[in-house]
Amino acid sequence: MTLGARTHLGGAGPKEGGPVRRYLAVRPEADGTRTRLLCFHHAGAGALSYAGWRRRVGPGVTVLPVRLPGRETRLREPRITDAGRLMEELQADLGPLLDAPHAFYGHSMGALVAYRFALHRAEARLRPPVLLLAGACAAPQLPSALLDRPGLESLTDEELTRVMPEEESMPEALRARPALLRATLDTLRADLLLARSLRAAPVRRLPCSVRAYAGRDDRVVTVGQVSAWKQCSGGDFRLSTVPGAHFFVRGRDVPRAVGRALRSATPVTTG
Repeated sequence: MTLGARTHLGGAGPKEGGPVRRYLAVRPEADGTRTRLLCFHHAGAGALSYAGWRRRVGPGVTVLPVRLPGRETRLREPRITDAGRLMEELQADLGPLLDAPHAFYGHSMGALVAYRFALHRAEARLRPPVLLLAGACAAPQLPSALLDRPGLESLTDEELTRVMPEEESMPEALRARPALLRATLDTLRADLLLARSLRAAPVRRLPCSVRAYAGRDDRVVTVGQVSAWKQCSGGDFRLSTVPGAHFFVRGRDVPRAVGRALRSATPVTTG
């Protein structure tokens, strides 16, 4: 739940075209034969969390990091804290890309965004993802001590820093830069409110299979909490335990595992 790595996403070049989409950090490639993987970032972060994924996921997959407003190149835009409004904006902006085979990966809060977006599209009888892939996130039907905390929206910067359960959320390098820390906390506070809104709606099974990933050293979310995503799967379910703590999204293992999962997945057919 902190700012993503400040490195270039890579891979966005003149061969990519089509309309500019506000929610994408890169333009999608014109090649429609590859599975489009939309990647949703964790709270307080941005699309740069997925720097390196395009290279690591491997062939047959186009990685499309999604960037919510209020951060990175969208810093001046108001942050969204209402799940319903976010779903409408995602569908309006990204829906045209999803008539072809696609999948969603979400990390921590991003898994809740991915899950709700898949359900939102299912309610409209639109094409489902080939897979929903959730990393470092407790299943949406489980309680959350942090998100259920009274007065979450009014926590001061100092209080918010203290309640964050993982040291990586607020590293010393960030704490040493007051202006950047304040901006990060503002984004994080809004994202936690969004996460609470995402968890408030009823939980239903998805019209697709689910793959879930838990960090071996994650002190924020337990393996058991991640395994509860099985109750959200409308197909088969697989849980993988991977090296790393809560922010294993920055490592090499998960994008490679995601690529393998997508290449072995059976695309969903629609009538």
